[in-house]
Amino acid sequence: MKFKRKLETRAVVDLVPMIDVVFQLILFFLVSTTFAVLPGINLDLPQSSTAEGTRTNGITITATVEGSLFVNSEAVTIDDLDSALLALATDTPRDKVPVSLEADSKVPNGTVVSILDSLRRTGFTGVNLRTKDK
Repeated sequence: MKFKRKLETRAVVDLVPMIDVVFQLILFFLVSTTFAVLPGINLDLPQSSTAEGTRTNGITITATVEGSLFVNSEAVTIDDLDSALLALATDTPRDKVPVSLEADSKVPNGTVVSILDSLRRTGFTGVNLRTKDK
């Protein structure tokens, strides 16, 4: 009696080489990607026990202890602050635009008052003072 031999073909996909290639591609892109290091403004914000966390999508004015002044990361002088604020294009009225004032704890009071006067002259009224929690 003769038996017929039945050969079955099994289709097996080996995923190990594909996983190795994908892993190598991920490593390649991670290593070759350049990360932009953005310069930051170092501040020592004053401490407050009643500080609240707010998020503003308006204007940020930063005053450093060295006397530098920034409007949305653009360096300006205290004399040019009015023109820099007037040059900002806003869709909403100026009295409704939130302004965040970040001043180092060692910035003189006169500088903060000058900034607040400039904000009032240009029509900005909603000012938040940034602090850090105690």
